[in-house]
Amino acid sequence: MGGTCVVRGNRSGTSCTETTPGHLKEMIKMATKKTSMFTLTERVTISAATTDTFATIDLGSYVDVGDRQALQIHSVDYVFQGTTANADVVSDLGNGNELLVQVTDLNRGGLVFANDRALISSANFAADANGARDMAADLYPDNFGKGSDDGRYVVNDQLYITGYSTGVAANQACNVTVRVNASIVTLGAKDFMAIAIQSTAADN
Repeated sequence: MGGTCVVRGNRSGTSCTETTPGHLKEMIKMATKKTSMFTLTERVTISAATTDTFATIDLGSYVDVGDRQALQIHSVDYVFQGTTANADVVSDLGNGNELLVQVTDLNRGGLVFANDRALISSANFAADANGARDMAADLYPDNFGKGSDDGRYVVNDQLYITGYSTGVAANQACNVTVRVNASIVTLGAKDFMAIAIQSTAADN
């Protein structure tokens, strides 16, 4: 894919940072799947250096409080591209610079530390002084389980994407596409309440 870099959650061996979103440590035992896995996508375009850039994914059609319906996130993949789909991302980023992107289930208004409970997933892409792609381990609050029933349960009505770059070439931009692999589940009343309470606590 030329100058495009893909970072896949739950996979290794990419040319960039491997990242995976987390899941609740207090495991939900009685989640009933309502759908097979599907993918939600959104792109954030970063055209100004050292400035947070935002995008959202609307979950209003997937989360229903009355029916205790939640979104179960299985993995998050990131695709880093330049100004256009076939542009070299390193050329548009500029040597010696770094791209950061995070997905949260609360609006933090900017990048957060890795111990923030609202953080679902994060990734970075770095180019060294010679233009080579660098790998760096990202931190995230929890680890994904390996079974099909594991994942991060979200009961809020939006996912929030924050992108940030330490530099962007003149008159260029860096694009990061977030691909969230998820399914819809129905939770028991106590489980739904527990997740809602944790989300509220994370807002403090």
